[in-house]
Amino acid sequence: MTEIDIDYLRGWVGRERVREELLAPFAVQALSATLDREQVPMQGETLPPTWQWLYFNDCAQRTNLGADGHGRTGGFLPPVPLPRRMWASGEFMCERPLRIGELAEQRSVVTSVELKQGKTGALVFVSLEHQISQRGRRCLVEKQHLVYREMANGPSPSLPGEPAPDEADVKQPFQPDPVLLFRYSALTFNGHRIHYDRDYATRQEHYPALVVHGPLLATLLAEQVTIQMPEVRVSSFGFRAVRPVFDTDHLLLCSKRSGDRVDLWTQNQDGFVTMIATANVEVPQ
Repeated sequence: MTEIDIDYLRGWVGRERVREELLAPFAVQALSATLDREQVPMQGETLPPTWQWLYFNDCAQRTNLGADGHGRTGGFLPPVPLPRRMWASGEFMCERPLRIGELAEQRSVVTSVELKQGKTGALVFVSLEHQISQRGRRCLVEKQHLVYREMANGPSPSLPGEPAPDEADVKQPFQPDPVLLFRYSALTFNGHRIHYDRDYATRQEHYPALVVHGPLLATLLAEQVTIQMPEVRVSSFGFRAVRPVFDTDHLLLCSKRSGDRVDLWTQNQDGFVTMIATANVEVPQ
């Protein structure tokens, strides 16, 4: 059992970081190709929702990486002594569009660090808030919730899942594959080996296959809104991971609109929900 000094880790609450980055068109073109997007957003146009995750990513030196491929914590993020980490949920509000090809500033702060006990042992939740601005005006406010947990000693038993809703306006089949996961890892500079190193994922972290990124699933769901409802603008978006997804899974990307709210979810071949999301939309004036 790992000892966790939660009072020490809470010393990171309030820690801030400011970054500037050009929202370069190449990253947008590369993600468009990765997602088989027919319409590629160009310089000066609006950055699609969730695509801000292409930018402001950590660039840890190779000598500062852990065995899992992640950069070591202890700088901006608290040094949580639990080896497994994931982006469990998040939400953001779009106050005005981010523009491709323009300089942007991201101001980040650690808002909370909490210790809880789960079925698999200790869990540490770290929450962040990011504000992204362009031309001195705030465009997007985002909250990000990370969870750290103990490493599994062996393969975990398959737990009962949450049945997916029966009704959906659209159910789009989707099959993840290793090349997709590799490309998304590269575009977001995510070195976590569970997404592209099958031997590591199965032998060291005891997953049954490569793990599909939570943010990638969220992006795929947000794309359903963008593609199916081109007349609207996403004013806010939130997502929560429910169940792991692997590159061997066969998914359905599902959506159901009720007025200015769109409920979204991913469903696996067993009929279980793996991620839920909600988008609020509006018609631009």
